[in-house]
Amino acid sequence: MKTFSDSRVVAKMLLEIKAINFNVEQPFRLSSGFLSPSYIDCRKIISYPKVRAKITELMIKKIDQEIGPEVIEYIIGGETAGIPFASLIADKLQLPLSYVRKKTKKYGKNKLIEGEIFLEEESLLIEDLMTDGKSKIDFLKKIRDHKIICNHGMVVFNYDIFPETRKRLRENKIEIHYLASWKDVYNEILEDASFDTLTTKQIKSFIDDPIKWSNERKD
Repeated sequence: MKTFSDSRVVAKMLLEIKAINFNVEQPFRLSSGFLSPSYIDCRKIISYPKVRAKITELMIKKIDQEIGPEVIEYIIGGETAGIPFASLIADKLQLPLSYVRKKTKKYGKNKLIEGEIFLEEESLLIEDLMTDGKSKIDFLKKIRDHKIICNHGMVVFNYDIFPETRKRLRENKIEIHYLASWKDVYNEILEDASFDTLTTKQIKSFIDDPIKWSNERKD
């Protein structure tokens, strides 16, 4: 029986629940501003109990293997898509939970960190996915401005194709851990007969040079 890595298992699940959508003719605009032949909606995961449970299990496994269970003292979810995953992880690990806002509300206490703030404790920022890393750095700065230690982040899916991302993360001294990337999804697509040649080629072209692919299709 053929066995798959955890990353391929995640890629397969995302495709099965249609969390990865494709449209080569009418590209999607990502939050980063780039155009893409695909849109990845990790929010769909929370609607599928078995997939949700498996993703939670693999995230905890990743924490144990790549960070160490004794390192993380505090879980922080990124508004809004990261909050459900952060809640699941915090519950399983029995750790304090807060979430970081993109911007303050115009009423109440105008807080950026909701929940308790634990100063000088090592936190783990959890989000659903990462494209070019800019939004993760924005969250990171807000967290560190509150004197919370944050050297690690985790996402379900990392595009891992934008050339400046790793440099951006390195400069801000944060390591982002992830379950699957475009490489895993593409390898899964190659084995799926339902994908036509045009879509497969365009996905490969996008993965090889996402900025060029996007620029060629902008008005």
